[in-house]
Amino acid sequence: MRFGIKTIDEFELKDKTVLIRVDMNQPVDMETGKLKSTARIKACAPTVKELAEKGAKVVVLAHQGSDIEYKNFYTTAPHREVLEGFVSRPVQFIEDVCGPAAIEKIKSLQSGDILLLDNVRFMSEEQTLFEQKLQLTHEEQAKTLVVRKLAPLADLYVNDAFAAAHRDQPTLCGFEQVLPSAMGRLFEKEYVVISELMESPARPCTFVLGGAKISDAFLMMETVLSKGAADRILTGGLVANIMLIASGEAIGQGSHDFIVKSNYGEYIEKAKEIYAKYRDKFVLPKDLAFTKDGARKEARIGEIPAEIAATDIGTETAALYQQIIRESATVFVNGPMGIFEEEATEHGTKAVWEALGDTSAYTVVGGGDSITATTKYGKTEDISYICTGGGALIRFLTGEELPVVKALRHGATIQEKS
Repeated sequence: MRFGIKTIDEFELKDKTVLIRVDMNQPVDMETGKLKSTARIKACAPTVKELAEKGAKVVVLAHQGSDIEYKNFYTTAPHREVLEGFVSRPVQFIEDVCGPAAIEKIKSLQSGDILLLDNVRFMSEEQTLFEQKLQLTHEEQAKTLVVRKLAPLADLYVNDAFAAAHRDQPTLCGFEQVLPSAMGRLFEKEYVVISELMESPARPCTFVLGGAKISDAFLMMETVLSKGAADRILTGGLVANIMLIASGEAIGQGSHDFIVKSNYGEYIEKAKEIYAKYRDKFVLPKDLAFTKDGARKEARIGEIPAEIAATDIGTETAALYQQIIRESATVFVNGPMGIFEEEATEHGTKAVWEALGDTSAYTVVGGGDSITATTKYGKTEDISYICTGGGALIRFLTGEELPVVKALRHGATIQEKS
C-alpha cells in the first residue's frame, strides 16, 4: 500500500473480473475517425497487459472527448486496435457501456480476455454538467446506473486514470465504494513522481500555462503563487488573453468577444484580483499573432486590429519565453501557446517546446494537448517527465486531495469477495 492506496500487487488476479478505468482520451480526426495521438493509450497499456497476463478477465472503461461541448464526444472503437497493438494480445470491443449486451459480454469473458467498453461519457451521469450541478457524494455515485450494473459482475476495481483524477464521476469514484480497489501502474508512477517533485522543486521554478481550459489554470494559479511554489508564470492561449485584459491591455475586441461568447467572461474579474496581488510574478505577452486572409500577422499589444481574435503569442514573446525557460531550474507546462495544429499559428508553441528540449531544467509536461505538442515537435525523449494528466496535475500541485485519490483510499478498506 502506498499513500493509503492499495496496488495491484496486493490481489490475486487469476480468473478474477477486473474493472479498470483508464484515460485514453486522445485528439480524434472526426472526418477519418483516426486518432491523432496514441500516447495515453501507450501509457496505460502496461497495466492492462499485466492484468491479462496474470489471468484476470479485464474490462476497460474509458472516455473519449472533452465535454466542454457535446459534439466532442466520440466512440472508443478506434482505441481498440491501438490498445491491442500495445498489449500484444486480442482486445474485444462492444458498442455498449452497461446495457444488456455489455453485461452478457462481460459474463462470457475467459481468463486473460480483454474487453473495451464504449465511451462512458455517452452516459449523462459521466458528464461534467451532471457532476457540477448535482455534486453527488461518492456514496451517491455508487447508486448510479453504471456502478449498479457493472459492480456486481466484478471482483476488483483498478483506477489507472491519473489524468482524470480531478473528476468526481461514477466510473472514477463510485466503484471504490462497493469494490476492493487499487491504483494501476501508471497512476502509481505519476502520483509518486509528482509528489516527490513538489516537495522541493529546484529554483527558479517556472509555470507555463496556456490552452483553452481556463478553469484548470485559474484553479491552480493563485494557490501556487500564494504558497511560493511558482517564481514565474508565463501565459499563452486564452489564459494569456484573459490575463492581458485583466492587466488593462487592449487585445482587440475580437478576442474579448470570443472570451465572453465562450462563457469565460467570469474569469476576467478573477484574473484582475490575481494580477493585482501577484503582478510581479506574471510574464505576459508583448505581442500576439492572428491570421488574416490565411496568412500569419503579428502586432504588439495595444496595436491589434479591433475585429481580430488572437490565436498565438508573437515572435518577440516566444523568444522571451524561450530565454526564461532556459534560465529556469524547474519548468511545469500545461497547455499550448496558440492553435498549434495549424502552421500559421504554431510558432509560439513550437518555440516553447524547443526551449523545453534544450533547457537543463527539470521539465514536466502535462495534459492531452501538451502531450500532442511534445510528440509533434519530437521532444518526447527530451522532457524529464510527461504526465498524462492536465487538470489532475494542476489540482495536485495545489495540494488538493483529488477525488479519485480519496475514493481509492476508501476502496482500500473494502474486503475482497469471498
